[in-house]
Amino acid sequence: MKPFSVRMPHLGTENAFSVISKAKKFEREELEPKGEKLVYLQIGEPAFDTPDNIKQAAIKAIQEGQTHYTPSPGIPPLRTLIAEKTSPRSCVKYEMEDVVVMPAAKPVIFHMINALVDPGDEVIIPNPGFPIYESVVNYLGGTVVPLPLLEEKDFNFSLDDLKKLITPRTKLVIINSPQNPTGGVLTESTLEGMAKLAIENDLWVLSDEIYDNIIYEGRHVSITKFPGMPERTVILNGCSKSYAMTGWRLGWAVTKNRQMAQYLEQLIINDVSCTNSPTQFAGIEALSGPQDAVKMMREEYRKRRDLLVSLVNDIPGMSCKSPKGAFYLFVNVKSILAKLGLNASQFADRILREAHVVILPGTAFGIHGEGYIRFSYVSSETDIQEGLRRMKEYLSKIL
Repeated sequence: MKPFSVRMPHLGTENAFSVISKAKKFEREELEPKGEKLVYLQIGEPAFDTPDNIKQAAIKAIQEGQTHYTPSPGIPPLRTLIAEKTSPRSCVKYEMEDVVVMPAAKPVIFHMINALVDPGDEVIIPNPGFPIYESVVNYLGGTVVPLPLLEEKDFNFSLDDLKKLITPRTKLVIINSPQNPTGGVLTESTLEGMAKLAIENDLWVLSDEIYDNIIYEGRHVSITKFPGMPERTVILNGCSKSYAMTGWRLGWAVTKNRQMAQYLEQLIINDVSCTNSPTQFAGIEALSGPQDAVKMMREEYRKRRDLLVSLVNDIPGMSCKSPKGAFYLFVNVKSILAKLGLNASQFADRILREAHVVILPGTAFGIHGEGYIRFSYVSSETDIQEGLRRMKEYLSKIL
């Protein structure tokens, strides 16, 4: 047979899903026959159900026959609403034409990078960071330039750090705030300085703001707040995290650059034609309906964060700071790894098989994640307590 594309070996994956498959297989084959279960503390899957008013909006849309193709960039009422919701955080007023709706937020990453990056172009990416950024850049032949997010800087970066990485080949900088996997939040001063660098060096920015409603201290700030940025920035957002709608697959891109918006629409046409119709009507209800559920979930995550931080810091050899946003905890386990002679990936696998707790190694998010593990605190308080009890008990035996 003819060979596969030379691009395919460069396409990565999202290890959170790979770990789930491995964990489920282990649970089914090794634990269930003994009546035991794993505790899952690894994936960013909201533990809450989608609010009922949103579900009812989708049901109503189906019953009213909203089950056909829609305009490729999304239905006008949803696009208009997204523009209205995004504008207050920006220095410009967004219009319907500035919004492209997609089947989840992740395609925004793929399509924006596809529209911009040629082989050899450099893309500055936060590291540790969401692995799909790096995967897509590599797949398209671009060059990944890691921007280290260090614990001693509260998983932030200095403007000097960023400036040193910019070259004439740099085309795009990706930011994510609040951030996965660290829970870090970029400061307003950092974003302002970054905006100046982007304008001075004629750079594009992909601003991943999917966790904008899950912030515990202060308020969310978008880089589009600063003049000159809306035209060179694509905001990535969606309903998955804020509204517990991961399975609905509804996201969007917002940009004041009309050519970019047109290219994103063109890519959507070539890819999926349009986004699921009833899901878009559910999105209208999510954004325009009561926001009580969003506030409730955020406060529950805050309580679970505080519980997990306390339990983690009570285990010798493990330490963490309290994250300011999202629902992840990036935990320093360097001393434990040194004593056991393991790397982060080996440690996470051992915790799975011997302590029966599912976590992710920091290296699932890049080279600067070595020495760390990531928890997600979307699980119930009962699961958090049980998972940390198991880990503490296990580590006390082997250290």
